[in-house]
Amino acid sequence: MATDQDWAEDKQLFVKGEIDRVGGISTSPGPLAAEFIALAAALLDASTVQEVLQRVVHAAHAVVAGADLVSVTMRAVGGGFHTPVETGLMATRLDELQYRFDEGPCVEATRAANRGAAASADLGAGQEYPRFGPAAAELGVHSVLAVGLFPHGDAPRMGALNFYSLQRGGLDEMDRDVALILAAHASTALAATQACTAADLEAAQLREALRSRDVIGQAKGILMERRGIAAAEAFEVLRSASQSLNVKLARVAETLVTRRSEL
Repeated sequence: MATDQDWAEDKQLFVKGEIDRVGGISTSPGPLAAEFIALAAALLDASTVQEVLQRVVHAAHAVVAGADLVSVTMRAVGGGFHTPVETGLMATRLDELQYRFDEGPCVEATRAANRGAAASADLGAGQEYPRFGPAAAELGVHSVLAVGLFPHGDAPRMGALNFYSLQRGGLDEMDRDVALILAAHASTALAATQACTAADLEAAQLREALRSRDVIGQAKGILMERRGIAAAEAFEVLRSASQSLNVKLARVAETLVTRRSEL
């Protein structure tokens, strides 16, 4: 088991980019690097947005030693925010205070141009966030760090990865650098998952459109044969039935095709 000192030393080496250890280059990763390797593998297996977020939050809580709570803010389609994943209900409460005040690092990290992170080392002082800061301090949380998803990307970003500490100055510069790397992992995985979801949805919609077109064609053929009418007239019969019954045209056509012997 890695000790706290092992984590601290490895974090310093990791952030500084130093891999040259005593006696030469290390042949095995330290605990921090091992956690990122494990996270990359876990994200590769994640097939939904929820799975991606859960695995990122778990890793973030493990590698940022100063973080007592971790959460993810996501931007809603209508422009608001919500917290889909967190390590404790207190994190959700802190996020929601920021959404209500429209102030705080998790909101700022999604909006500020050319900034990947927003933070406060002493929330009770209220210097960075006059309303949210004192409210968070009353709940026992005294420092915070949020990193946008994507970090350093164009605003507005899709969300933020949020870290809360019960201590004043509980999150340092190295924690910020590690958080930026975590956010980059999360953003890439989210983008890939959402792209796959969109592609799957588009394919499903295309399949449904083709199936609907086929069944409408079959229904038109039945009407043309039974009534001796042209294709345009058959389609008009289907359309009129759809409107009068307040049922989708494809559903009317499917009913005609499947129950043609009864009608």
